[in-house]
Amino acid sequence: MDTRRSALLMVFLFSLFMLWDGWQRFTSPPPAAAPAAGEAATPSAGSQAPVPTVSTPVAPSDVPQAAAATQKTAVKVVTDLFAADVSAEGGSLIRLELLKHEAGPDAEGNFVLLDNSANSLYHAQSGLIGKDLPNHKTVYQLPEGELRLAEGQDKVELRMTAAGPEGVTVTKVLTFHRGSYRIDTRFEIANASGEPVQAHAYFQILRDGHKISNGTSMLSTFTGPAFYTQAGKYQKVEFSDIDKGKAKFVAKSSDGWVALVQHYFVSAFVPEQGVEREFFAKKIADNLYSAGVVVPLPTVAPGSTGTLDVPLYAGPQIQSNLKSMAEGLDLVVDYGWLTIIASPMHWVLEKLHGMVGNWGWSIILLTVLIKALFFPLSAASYRSMAKLRLVTPRMQQIKERYGSDRMRMQQEMMELYKTEKINPLGGCLPILIQIPVFIALYWVLLGSVEMRNAPWIGWITDLSVKDPYFVLPLIMGVTMFVQTKLNPTPPDPIQAKVMLVLPVVFTGMFLFFPAGLVLYWTVNNILSIAQQWQITRMIEGEKKS
Repeated sequence: MDTRRSALLMVFLFSLFMLWDGWQRFTSPPPAAAPAAGEAATPSAGSQAPVPTVSTPVAPSDVPQAAAATQKTAVKVVTDLFAADVSAEGGSLIRLELLKHEAGPDAEGNFVLLDNSANSLYHAQSGLIGKDLPNHKTVYQLPEGELRLAEGQDKVELRMTAAGPEGVTVTKVLTFHRGSYRIDTRFEIANASGEPVQAHAYFQILRDGHKISNGTSMLSTFTGPAFYTQAGKYQKVEFSDIDKGKAKFVAKSSDGWVALVQHYFVSAFVPEQGVEREFFAKKIADNLYSAGVVVPLPTVAPGSTGTLDVPLYAGPQIQSNLKSMAEGLDLVVDYGWLTIIASPMHWVLEKLHGMVGNWGWSIILLTVLIKALFFPLSAASYRSMAKLRLVTPRMQQIKERYGSDRMRMQQEMMELYKTEKINPLGGCLPILIQIPVFIALYWVLLGSVEMRNAPWIGWITDLSVKDPYFVLPLIMGVTMFVQTKLNPTPPDPIQAKVMLVLPVVFTGMFLFFPAGLVLYWTVNNILSIAQQWQITRMIEGEKKS
């Protein structure tokens, strides 16, 4: 197999991969419409209550308790990062607006992670399991007015109270921290009765099953529950597997967390390490699911107060934040099967961004580093291609002379390669190397929230979506055409035509790729052209002398 056929094979395999992914998304059934918030608030009895297999006397009731006519139904908490709505029912987080993240190119305002609208249902809920203890359907007493993180304050606390069994008072406390996407959930059980209180607490994420659109991205990202334990490591669960009762994850552990993952953002409950816990994931109603964790509370003796604190991370998938929150939480940044390449690339990108302060220029510098890293191999390949270019007329003569005898023609070709010291496979090595790097960088740009709404220059205001005017893809197409002209002309007319058509095909594909990826590929092509032109000129000069 000669160099051109090898190159064509690699291009074909890569194109086949992209077409397969597109076909997968095209043939997937469309997501059902999310239920309205009002519909989800009153499901059938028992439908939302977790049913742990741990030793608990009573599972939480799903029937809402009656509220007084004047009972406040929700309270707003505003910090430097959040505008949160907390419901009196269960003290649940029912809306979470991220003040530092815009909604996106097709919407105005800030991005809303947790939501309670007619088109989206996504809540963070928690409650207690035990006789007459409050659960996520219990109505809590809320403070008057909204809470705001004042200038100079490091945190703000929302305290809500509810009655438990006779003589027992439960206070639920949500703590919001300045500059952090961590929200602490704490239960305080004051036992003024004459009996000890034994209970479990559950923390769950309720969400509809619709997936977040990636805009013009050609590869889909995961949306759904995820679990992490030392035994099972990172385990993603598809909503469809929950529907079929085939969800697989480690259910019982003394470590780990539960999360709901979507493109760029995540919410995760992270219990303290070393405490026994039980994870669950289940279907609540059509297109409505919950995933969570049940943990035991220490027995609260009469006359004492027991507490349990479990933090919630709710925000962007910034790897440094996730790593500091919990072991393995950074794995929610989904780089696919090329994580081993993508993770170091993201690390380098972060370091470069720290130097230049712009993600576009960081991508360009990363491209230069990658070219420098593979320079010796690329140089050897371009030398081989330059030599092939010089002997192309002789190859054409061999084909004309021995065209009817294919075996003899191959022998003569191999003899020519040997005489001229040409590696016929050398020219395809840059393609073999670039394809995994290309796909890995694609996942970095697709999965890194830092690229979201990140500008470069001029009209490129978001590196995570397509170039709005298709300028970069057209420049990339021109650079591919120039590269084709620098390569040896294939002796086969059909191959020659295919090689000329490839720049047009790739330009059409890249029209809808993220601008950051097109920027990488364009700069890579320009550097390759400069390198190949210089090496070709050197080889031709050596032959003339």
